Amino acid sequence: MRALFKENIIEALVGLVVVLVAIGFVTFAYGRTQAGSGDSGYMLTARFPNVAGVSAGTDVKVAGIKVGRVTKQSLDPASYEAIVEFGIDKALQLPIDSSAAITSEGLLGGIYVSLTPGGDSVMLKPGEEITETSGATDLMGLIGSVVNRSGDSAAPGNTPAAANSPAPAAAPAR
Repeated sequence: MRALFKENIIEALVGLVVVLVAIGFVTFAYGRTQAGSGDSGYMLTARFPNVAGVSAGTDVKVAGIKVGRVTKQSLDPASYEAIVEFGIDKALQLPIDSSAAITSEGLLGGIYVSLTPGGDSVMLKPGEEITETSGATDLMGLIGSVVNRSGDSAAPGNTPAAANSPAPAAAPAR
C-alpha cells in the first residue's frame, strides 16, 4: 500500500486540492445564500405587487449600503400580492413609517430591495410589516411601450380625420 501511495503522490495531492476547493466552494455558497439564516438580525416583511428578479439571498439596502438579505417570498392567495420576508442587521432600527421598493442597480444591474427610513419616533419591531411599498418596474415592458409609441400615427395632429379635413379659414384682416 505504501509503495502504491509513493508511486501516485502527485495524483493524491491533486485529489486533495480538488476536495479542498470543493469544500471552499460549498462554504462560500452557503454563506452567500444565507441558507442557514437566523444570524444576528431581525425579520421584517413587506407586500409588493411585483417582485420580478427578487429571490432568497437578494440584498436589502439602505442608502446603498447592504443591511440584510431576503430570506423568503410567498404569494398571498387573497390579494395576489407577493410577501417578502427579509432579515435586517439588528443594529439598524427602522421607523414604523419606513418604505420599501424593489430597485435596479442600473439598466443591466442587479435587483435589490431598497429601504427608505421614515421620520416616526416609533420603531418597527421584529416580525412587523412595512406597509408603504413599491414593486419592481417591468423594464422590458417599458422599453416595448416606448418603441411601439415612437412610430404611432395616431399622435396629435396626425389622425386620419385631421389629415383629410380642410384647413381652418383665416380670420378676416381688419
